[in-house]
Amino acid sequence: MKSFRNFYEGGYAKYILPGVLLQSVLIGGGYATGREIYSYGAKYGAMGWISGLTIGIGFALFAFLTFEICRIYKVYDYKNYIKQVIGPFWPVMDILTILIAIVLIAVMAAATGSIFEQVGLPNIFGSVVIVLLCGLLNFKGARVIEKFESIGTILLYAGYILFTILVLVNKGDNISAVFASHDTSAYDGSVTVPLCIYTGILYVAYNINSIPMGMFSLTRQTRRKETFISGIIAGLLMVIPWFLSYYAMMCFYGNTAIVGADVETPWVEMIKAVNGGPALLALFSLVMGWTLLETATGCIHMIIDRFDVALAQKGSARLTDKNRGLITIVTLTLALLLSRVGVVTLIEQGYTYLSYGFIVFYLLPTLLIGGYKIIKYRETK
Repeated sequence: MKSFRNFYEGGYAKYILPGVLLQSVLIGGGYATGREIYSYGAKYGAMGWISGLTIGIGFALFAFLTFEICRIYKVYDYKNYIKQVIGPFWPVMDILTILIAIVLIAVMAAATGSIFEQVGLPNIFGSVVIVLLCGLLNFKGARVIEKFESIGTILLYAGYILFTILVLVNKGDNISAVFASHDTSAYDGSVTVPLCIYTGILYVAYNINSIPMGMFSLTRQTRRKETFISGIIAGLLMVIPWFLSYYAMMCFYGNTAIVGADVETPWVEMIKAVNGGPALLALFSLVMGWTLLETATGCIHMIIDRFDVALAQKGSARLTDKNRGLITIVTLTLALLLSRVGVVTLIEQGYTYLSYGFIVFYLLPTLLIGGYKIIKYRETK
């Protein structure tokens, strides 16, 4: 038990845990169901991998830059981090971050409702379940969330690998046909390399808020080597499931009833198409439900942590359980109401609009100002 604790608090916590937390927040909602993969890459067919490559490089780069700024200036919440890169404009990030958190939880709730509906349960029941469990986990605190999301990563990867193998074995022949014919027919327009790269950048931009949601775990990092390696690991953890989903979708590319613009949960349709049966659908529901809950929990934890940091800076006590509960209930209620809009609309419109804000107030300042500060920084003994 002691050796496990040493491993957890040592190499795992320094190098792997930050990426696990970021991936846990990222891979929820449309990502878990496959919807985001279609919207931000798979719809481009044979050229969609370019978006995926852009996404992997983008996440690795900005994870490293963010981790290193946090380490240098010892800032482990998004408010104090963002002050280092945009100075007096930091309140804009408060607005953007809370908005994207609510939209993300809304996507989680809508996606869970859709999955419940697919397996014969009431849609609203799934949304309410995810909201209640999210509230419960946040009452348990950061350490419980870390362990919950670490278990979720193992479950997620096991599920994704299993589902992908099943699809590839049954329908893998279509992949070679898609790439051989350079098929991009699902997209109504000309698919170009700049378009794929731009789409990947948009994806990184609106998901960049997943990095601040895991900042509370960065206190263990003390050297640039640790932030660099953990940044690369974070990028890989975020993009590997993306590519697994992408190649699975290429097995059905052209079949708009399974992988198309109006399909909310492509993974459910793909599993049905290969005759996965009720047992596999139940397993999928468990895996996806866990990842949806991870994302919603991370969003709420970030908002609560933001309030706690602000109170501490004013010399006040941290939030009481009552106030934490109130914030949780208000946020989840707003998200639950918003979830009635639907997964497709929230992803196609809500995410895209917020992406531009994160490009201006997070990506560019982190790359230019944060990068400059990192280059100029000299370690002190």
